[in-house]
Amino acid sequence: MCPCCCKRQNSISYDVTDKIEVVKPGAPDPTPEPEKRKSENGEAKEMEGKLCYEDTDRYLNLISKTGQNRREHHTDLYHGDELIIRRGQTFQMELELNRPFSADTDKLHLDLKTGPLPMVSKGTHVIIPLVEHLEDERWEAKIVKQTGNNIRLSINSPASAVIGLYGLSVTTSSLKGEATATHNSSKNIVMLFNPWCEEDTVFMDDEDERNEYVLNDTGRIYYGTEKQIGARTWNFGQFHEGILDACLFILEKSDMPPSGRGDPVNVVRVISAMINAQDDFGVLIGNWSGDYSDGVSPAAWSSSVEILKKYHSTNGTPVSYGQCWVFSGVTTSVLRCLGIPARSVTNFQSAHDTDVSLTTDVYFDANMEPIDYLNSDSVWNFHVWNDCWMARPDLPPGNGGWQAVDSTPQETSQGTFRCGPASVSAIRSGQVYLKHDTPFVFAEVNSDKIYWQKNLDGTFSQIYSEKKAVGHNISTKAVGSDERADITHLYKHQEGSEEERIAVETASRYGSKPDVYSVPMAEDVSVEVKMEGEGPRMGVDAKLSILVKNQSPHPRQTTLHSQVAVMYYTGVLKGTIKKEEIPVELLPNEGCIEWVLPYQQYQNQLVDQAALMLTLSGRVSETKQVLANQTTFRLRTPDLIITPLGEAVVGKEMAAKITFTNPLPRMLKNVVFRVEGLGLQKGHQVFVGDVGGHSTVTLTEHFIPSQPGPRKLVASLDCKQLTQVHGVADVVVLEQ
Repeated sequence: MCPCCCKRQNSISYDVTDKIEVVKPGAPDPTPEPEKRKSENGEAKEMEGKLCYEDTDRYLNLISKTGQNRREHHTDLYHGDELIIRRGQTFQMELELNRPFSADTDKLHLDLKTGPLPMVSKGTHVIIPLVEHLEDERWEAKIVKQTGNNIRLSINSPASAVIGLYGLSVTTSSLKGEATATHNSSKNIVMLFNPWCEEDTVFMDDEDERNEYVLNDTGRIYYGTEKQIGARTWNFGQFHEGILDACLFILEKSDMPPSGRGDPVNVVRVISAMINAQDDFGVLIGNWSGDYSDGVSPAAWSSSVEILKKYHSTNGTPVSYGQCWVFSGVTTSVLRCLGIPARSVTNFQSAHDTDVSLTTDVYFDANMEPIDYLNSDSVWNFHVWNDCWMARPDLPPGNGGWQAVDSTPQETSQGTFRCGPASVSAIRSGQVYLKHDTPFVFAEVNSDKIYWQKNLDGTFSQIYSEKKAVGHNISTKAVGSDERADITHLYKHQEGSEEERIAVETASRYGSKPDVYSVPMAEDVSVEVKMEGEGPRMGVDAKLSILVKNQSPHPRQTTLHSQVAVMYYTGVLKGTIKKEEIPVELLPNEGCIEWVLPYQQYQNQLVDQAALMLTLSGRVSETKQVLANQTTFRLRTPDLIITPLGEAVVGKEMAAKITFTNPLPRMLKNVVFRVEGLGLQKGHQVFVGDVGGHSTVTLTEHFIPSQPGPRKLVASLDCKQLTQVHGVADVVVLEQ
């Protein structure tokens, strides 16, 4: 670890070229005579008497954006000229006084205040004394250099300091406490969490991971189904101009007192609540209706920047609209901006347990027809939440590291729509009794799907248990590349292993149906649905294969009841579009049934994600074994093809060609492209209009790169008939 990152040093090296100061190397002392200096109006002032400042803003010289503090604190990417520092790490400040400071006769201390009612006892009013030697884990300041009237201070902060916006003042007096003067600075100090500091609870010891989960301002968010995983680039933009201000505004708008901002568990829990607007006028309004005419379609967003800036500029008016990947993308932006390592995580076949049973329950009547009013549990095709990194001293050892946090409003937690932070380690082992909201996340990734049938007396009997129904291909962007990393193993043991079964049964004992695993079942016939390649494409007939396998030495007969429904990605079904009965004769081997959904049957029925659910059920005549299978799939959409044109150089105009081919045999109405590239061009809309069936449209974008290095130009398509169409191009921008 770099010694400047966290470890204090009593011998401070200081780069004088990176600050704004009156005294320059080699320049004459600005005090012409020891006893006099000129004031701003040219009048001579006697230097005897109290120690004070002539111009507080001028003489509280905070180091500039590219200065030593910004570099050592890894905050040089933030915009603005405020002093942005990380807690638990030494920072430096320079003051110019009206006469030389003398430790024999003078006293000086700094005050930092945050929140509406700063209090020393709450850690929101910090008094920083001058000391001869700096010690770790406390607020202290030491004079490390004195040149004439200038003093340079090296200042310590504890790794548990409250984060947020601080006002600064300097108080001077004599040793006897006489001639006291206090001077307020109009410039603020921003304190952030510090993943580089070993004593900070958000400390992350891998440099590559810190670069990815704190400093990377772009990422990938995954969607679709487990067999057809799609990826889109997302601009987190945590260093973009105005985003830090917006994040601090969110903290101020929450009901968390400033004293609570020293604990990342509290901060994450509040952010989880504030990113959704369900009950606290937070950042984003969730909308799963399909009608986004009075806002922006969730699928059209590709960046957190516009959302956060709009929320801040309207003084906290919620932005329309978000769904899970938007909530997650914005949460990643806010947490990284505040210094908490974070990533967006996608869980495929993600269960939504509504009754704390820790199972996903499906109810049928005596005729094996679903009982809709009881089937409140659902399985989303995919769900996106966040992992954030921190120690958990409030939990038993071994539960620190990645914590699951979810800002999408699904269920309330302590009366508020929020979820987490829940220890991923606790989720993996089934320790659902550990806070916060661990049972809900456990059910999302590792609950069994239990099928129930209604008896004549009105009770229900368990007829089937599907043990591998949820929690597949849990995905996040890989460290240092745009590849997908599968992190399922972090959330659960290998499916079917003894460890995984123990975790499931451990968790279930704390649920509302603790005896659900008491009845064993015989299983000699299995049903599985497979698709070729990446699966059906939008605009053509959808074809799947149903594999029915008889694992016994005897013939079996059954009738499969098949129905396919259009599905919101949350697991809510819009309606059935095809239903049939398939008689099956099974010898002791595998049988294959080809299943087809014609384009004409789904073309006018799809919703946002073009997702469908195929439900199969039946009963084996000879054994009365119940067969049940639910398979979700999506109709794949094409990508936008983005081709950079010309050399990418800062300050030099270049272009990019965006190409799109309509996969449908019908016209797309009112097509809009959204284009953005951090350091390339600001986000904006391009109205394309109507695009005919199977037609190709090409758009050329002209822009002037403003930042060097690897950049990403992202674009998305927004129209009623086709969603989740987007593209990305890598652009390496050279210095001029």
